[in-house]
Amino acid sequence: MEELLVEDHSAVRLLTMNRPLKHNALNTGLTRALLDALLSAQEKESCRAIVLAGAGKSFCAGADVGEFAALSGDDARAARERADLTAALHRVFSKISKPIISAVHGNALGGGAGLALACDLMVVADDMRFGYPELSHGIVAAIVMANLVRQVGQKTAFCMVSTGRVLNGADAVGLGIAMSSEPAGHVLDRAMGVASALAACHPDAMEATKNLFYRVSSLPFDEALTVGRDTNVIMRSFRKTESR
Repeated sequence: MEELLVEDHSAVRLLTMNRPLKHNALNTGLTRALLDALLSAQEKESCRAIVLAGAGKSFCAGADVGEFAALSGDDARAARERADLTAALHRVFSKISKPIISAVHGNALGGGAGLALACDLMVVADDMRFGYPELSHGIVAAIVMANLVRQVGQKTAFCMVSTGRVLNGADAVGLGIAMSSEPAGHVLDRAMGVASALAACHPDAMEATKNLFYRVSSLPFDEALTVGRDTNVIMRSFRKTESR
């Protein structure tokens, strides 16, 4: 069974994590496949938007427990290599020029929550279970914490990683991390609809918007204004490229 399914629906590429019996737990194979698929989508000109979903009952229940236990042994190099791979996957979401929407249902826990949140937009199920339970298992929500703090702020992020608070769809919308909460059976259709609408945007304008968004989020105000000003000048050429 392929660990990741890749389907093109017109200009939208659907990536479906396909380990349903493991609730799409992230092992090395699936993590690498996700990274490779995102990079491949970036290079495919006909792909204008990406949807990330999970097969079966869950979006992604986090790290594969069996593999994680094996990496907790004496092989420090293997642990570092896996950590590097996970960090590379989380880093690439903001580097891809195309919008990425997560369609989240069932469990999105630990690394699965981090994966959903790394996408540019989230569409979630009303009965979704989203949270970071690592501390209760004696480990740390480590790589996923960088994005969590930026998305929800310090106090809320610390509450989530320290208490293991689990969010449902309405909670996620209330925190501003999900754009909508839907009945579980409608989540993927809603995410695909959002992706199709974004895929219709001018690709240069979309790329510039996403690039500017992630740049200004980490810059002091005056520097953010400067890069915004530069993009304002550049964007005036987009209509010319569209008419060629």
